[in-house]
Parts: sequence; structure tokens; C-alpha cells
Amino acid sequence: QLQASGGGLVQAGDSLSLSCVLPGRTFNPYVVAWFRQGPGREREFVAALSWRGDSTDYADSVKGRFTITRDNTENRVDLQMNRLKPEDTAVYYCAADTVAFARRIATEVQGYDVWGQGTLVTVSS
Repeated sequence: QLQASGGGLVQAGDSLSLSCVLPGRTFNPYVVAWFRQGPGREREFVAALSWRGDSTDYADSVKGRFTITRDNTENRVDLQMNRLKPEDTAVYYCAADTVAFARRIATEVQGYDVWGQGTLVTVSS
């Protein structure tokens, strides 16, 4: 079970950083990702990072504003969110594809088999 943290209430234009850890295991061989689920909406892809850390994918809605990174030393995946908008309001989930050394970065929910509990981000206008 992943553990996500860092959510909160911010104003439009502010920044926020989310973190995700995987207690007892290493993230190193896995593709990792962030998804979000806004009020009344389905869970949607936000960002993902290859197991090597050399390839990323972002939803069009967050490109240029969000950055996903991993720290293999601390076994942590972060999502830096800048220039937040009210439409970014959602519960954010981190996820891992535990097929080791996967070549493909999945953008669909079904591509990930380990999930965190979610952390709420609220952006006021």
C-alpha cells in the first residue's frame, strides 16, 4: 500500500508538493504515477515516470505546471504542482506498476496495481 501526503487547501496560482512512499519495498524497478479524481468525475491520469527516471508523461491539462520526480535513495515519488487552478481540485492518488522494469508508461488506471489512499488538494479561486 502506497502512502501519499502533502495535500491541502491553497489559492489559485499557489504551489503544492505531494509525496508518495512505499513502506517496506523499493520503488526502484517500477513505473510510478499520479492520478486524480475530482468531484463527480472519474479517476484520471496526471503524470507518470519510468522506472529509470528518464522518461515522463503528463496529462495535457498539467503540462508545464506539474513535475513528477523520484528519489530512489529515499524511496519516494513527488509531484510538484505549480500555478494551481481551481480545476486541479481533486483527491490525488499515487500508483505503481509492479511489473519490474516495464518499458511502457501506462496512462490508464488499469495499468497500475498498487495504489495509495489518496490526498485531497483543494484550490480556491
